[in-house]
Amino acid sequence: MKRPNDPSAPSDAAFNWYPGHMAKALREIKKRLPFVDVILEIRDARVPLASGNSNFDETIGNKPKLLVFNKANLVDAATVKTWEAWFLSEGIPHVFLNCFDRPSIAKAVALARAIVEDHRKACNPEQPSQVEKLQLMIIGLPNTGKSTIINVLSKKNATKVADKPGQTLLQQWIQVPELGIALFDTPGVMPPKITKAVHALYLSSIHAIPDDISDEQDTAVFIVKHLLARKVPKFFERYKLALDEADVDEALVKIATVRGCLRQKGVPDLDRVHKLILADFRKGELGQTCLELPPLSKKPS
Repeated sequence: MKRPNDPSAPSDAAFNWYPGHMAKALREIKKRLPFVDVILEIRDARVPLASGNSNFDETIGNKPKLLVFNKANLVDAATVKTWEAWFLSEGIPHVFLNCFDRPSIAKAVALARAIVEDHRKACNPEQPSQVEKLQLMIIGLPNTGKSTIINVLSKKNATKVADKPGQTLLQQWIQVPELGIALFDTPGVMPPKITKAVHALYLSSIHAIPDDISDEQDTAVFIVKHLLARKVPKFFERYKLALDEADVDEALVKIATVRGCLRQKGVPDLDRVHKLILADFRKGELGQTCLELPPLSKKPS
């Protein structure tokens, strides 16, 4: 992947990462639809639109769906409110939450239940709409927190969690009797093609795309440019940067010095710096920020 600021790079360069198991997972999702009441599509709150997948909408059709924006704790509250207002204006059911906060996840389940009951009322007003046992399907891109949400809800390590895209390869039901729900877990599924280079950087930043598939340098430089431009305080504090710092290359050298990422004779080890920045950003150590802002008028894919 070329840097977006490289004049030789096209502004809308396609990027593809679509292993065979993802195509199979999409087919399995379609087969299981008759057995679920509602879809929970998990996205990353730092990239609310780019962490979606238009193939999901094509696959699930008219099945009720709730967009769940995980890692909202890594985004500043004002930006979360801006996004909430945008999705509300578009009439899209949604919730922003932190996957490690069980009460907020339980509220998402309650909202999903209400969506199903409203859907049943609209389809057949004469029939009871109350849902005794809610069957939810969890879908989303890799590394958006699907497995963690399931584990927090079920209070056990029901699914394998790792900071590695594509960890969940099997589909399985997880029962949560105390909440009256059953969760169907699915592998993370990427869009077959990412047409905009900046979207590939978004998804590499949140680790939906593996580092060995994208480019750690490009992604780390993109993150630093963003945090410098937005003047995110915690970023400057963590790496002891001057508040008027604006040059990316100078910032990388200073980070190498501050964090001891040096080779012999004090030469900056930029490979280590890039890995450090990626790890810190993904853990939320560099402050609250959002890589995307709402469009003026366009429904999300």
